[in-house]
Amino acid sequence: MGSFAGEVKKELTQLTVDYEHARSELAAILRMNGSITIMNGQLTLNVQTENAAIARRIYTLLKEFFHTNGELVVRKKMKLKKNNIYIVRVQNHVEEILKDMHILDQLVINPNISEEMMQNDQRSRSYLRGAFLAGGSVNNPEKSSYHLEIYSVYEEHCQDLVTMMNKYNLNARSVERRSGYIAYLKGSEQIADFLALIGATASMLKFEDIRIVRDMRNSVNRIVNCENANLNKTVTAASKQVENIELIQSTVGIGELPEKLQEIALLRLENPEASIKELGELVEGEPISKSGVNHRLRKINQYAEQLRGSVVSR
Repeated sequence: MGSFAGEVKKELTQLTVDYEHARSELAAILRMNGSITIMNGQLTLNVQTENAAIARRIYTLLKEFFHTNGELVVRKKMKLKKNNIYIVRVQNHVEEILKDMHILDQLVINPNISEEMMQNDQRSRSYLRGAFLAGGSVNNPEKSSYHLEIYSVYEEHCQDLVTMMNKYNLNARSVERRSGYIAYLKGSEQIADFLALIGATASMLKFEDIRIVRDMRNSVNRIVNCENANLNKTVTAASKQVENIELIQSTVGIGELPEKLQEIALLRLENPEASIKELGELVEGEPISKSGVNHRLRKINQYAEQLRGSVVSR
């Protein structure tokens, strides 16, 4: 999990919620990170996470709103992974809680999100917050690509998440991943909207700050590249003009050109790096407009091309 995703989750775990919001948020977390075991005819609910703040939140919300007397178990991960695993274990009111959240139906897990949570705006926001806490990640906005995703085991659940996100015009899509499915967002504006939607206001503002600076840097680079390209074009055009004037000079002489063209030809030879505007200002008496200078240079170029043609055909 990137540091930015960690910041978002930390912010979300500090939000104060009422019963309805807690219920919707927990419905997502329990459906996505929970597992049920039956011991001695009694249901036990285990909810697993690698994030201590999320584990505390699950424990607190269940205790406060569902009067559970759960326990918080910490397991060390084996092998090379350094993260601990936190398990919230509940052994009372399990069936009632899961039925209340529409997760359990006759001891069968229901992968779909309940209609009442799909249809109600506030519950949807809380459900999405829970889903992000349970299986979400988001790229650091300074990275090259914007990406936010929520991982689900069930395809039906993933599709429901996409539908729920798209109620808010977020252009969410889904794709199959190793052993599951992800609902994802790619647009920077959509990611910022999603963060605001689930209550991560400070993270959204930080995301927007970084995004604006990054977009500005990109547009400045584009402008600089564009200016450089135009500069190269100008230099190429000027060297072509000098080459043509030198051809006229070495074959028939600049004196053969009409007076107005002679003046510009000599100015161009003396000032090979001047812009069209600067050439116009160097003309004695009345300065000439850019289009006027361009017109004369075009005539000189045409004259040189004709000369080339006649030299070749001789």
